[in-house]
Amino acid sequence: MTQPRIVPANLASAADLDLVMREGGDANGCRCQWFKLAQRDWKATGREARAATLEEQAGCGRPDAPTSGLLAYVGGEPAAWVAVEPRTAYPRLRTARIPWSGRDEDRDDADVWAITCFVVRKGFRGRGLAKALAVAAVEHARQGGATAVEGYPQAGDATVSDLFVGSIGIFASAGLDVVSRPTPARAVMRLELA
Repeated sequence: MTQPRIVPANLASAADLDLVMREGGDANGCRCQWFKLAQRDWKATGREARAATLEEQAGCGRPDAPTSGLLAYVGGEPAAWVAVEPRTAYPRLRTARIPWSGRDEDRDDADVWAITCFVVRKGFRGRGLAKALAVAAVEHARQGGATAVEGYPQAGDATVSDLFVGSIGIFASAGLDVVSRPTPARAVMRLELA
């Protein structure tokens, strides 16, 4: 496979991000807001509002704005997305069992970043884009001042729609190690950067 070109989403257009989301399966409805919204807010928010929120969070077309993720291009085509930012940007992670089961850590430590979501357009799957994005996300977090990066992948058999959080292999390729197994189907992986 040709090496993808990976850029912060604030250097990409909203149209490119929208194309990845529209052709990325369940991401078309979610727009990477699952970990961002409380359950009641999720139910009250439709796809169009979530799309506008993601565009704002990503800072599309605004190079000086903060961004919530990275876009991968293959042959000039927008092909995939990864969400990565400080763990505190994901309110649902504060109360979820997955990150915290068996761990005693400051939930409000903004120096720990989280990689929460991968989206790969259907025509670009099976080319290693998620692994390339995981590696780039770790470097993006490092450049953003992170002291550690976490991921919360599927650990067992999963459908394609379940893999939006990544797999153990994807995170291992970026240097993350399993630090806990809160359920048989889920792992918490982490890489210390400091």
